[in-house]
Amino acid sequence: MLGRIQRLLLIGGVALIGIYVGMQTHRAIMSRTGLLVFEKARAEADVAKSKGLLLEPSQKVDVKLWSEKRIAAYEQSLLERFNAPLAVLRIAKVNLEVPVLEGTDDLTLNRGVGHIAGTGQPGEEGNIGIAGHRDGFFRVLKDIGPGDAIEVVTASRRDIYRVDQIILVYPNDVSVLQSRPGRWLTLVTCYPFYFVGSAPQRYIVQASLAGSEGSPNAGSRANEVATSKN
Repeated sequence: MLGRIQRLLLIGGVALIGIYVGMQTHRAIMSRTGLLVFEKARAEADVAKSKGLLLEPSQKVDVKLWSEKRIAAYEQSLLERFNAPLAVLRIAKVNLEVPVLEGTDDLTLNRGVGHIAGTGQPGEEGNIGIAGHRDGFFRVLKDIGPGDAIEVVTASRRDIYRVDQIILVYPNDVSVLQSRPGRWLTLVTCYPFYFVGSAPQRYIVQASLAGSEGSPNAGSRANEVATSKN
C-alpha cells in the first residue's frame, strides 16, 4: 500500500513538473511572439512615419479662423471615442491637416472631416466625397484655388490631387458627388463661410488625381502639383 502511494506521489510530482515546464515554455514563446509583433508594428510605424503615412495629424489644429462655437464643439469632441480615421487630408497651402472619419453627423464633423456615404473610398477608384464645417476645419477652403495640391493619405499610400475648379451649388444638388471613371476628390462645405444661420449654398472643391506615391510618375506629378501655384 505504501509503495502504491509513493508511486502515485511520484507520478503526481512528475506531472506537476511537466505542467510547470510547459507553462514556462508557453510563457517564453508568447513573450517572444509578443516582442516580435511589437517590433514589427514599430517598424511599420517607423516606415509609415518616414513616408508621411501616419493616420493621425502631426501638427496642432489651427483654429484661428474658427467660430467660438466650433472651437468649443471640437474641444468637447476630444472627449469622445472614434473609430480609426480612414485617411488624413492635407492642404499645405492653408496649413490644413485633418483626419477623415466615416460619416457626416455633427459629432464627426466637430472632430474632423467626414467621408460622405456612397462616394468613393480614400485610396480607391471613384469620386471621394468629404464634408467639413464652414466655421471649422473647412473654412480655409476659401483660400485655395485651381492648381493647388491636396493630399489624401491612407495607411498604404499617398494620393496627390490638383484642384480643377470651385463651384457653388444648392443643397439639393448632389450631382457633384456622382461616381465617374478615374480618381476624383470632392470637398463640400456650406457657403457663404461667414453667413449667420443656415447657409443657403454649398461650396464645392473638385480635384483630380495628379500622382500617387509608388506609381512611376508620382514624384514628377507631385512636384508639378506642388509648384503649379507658384
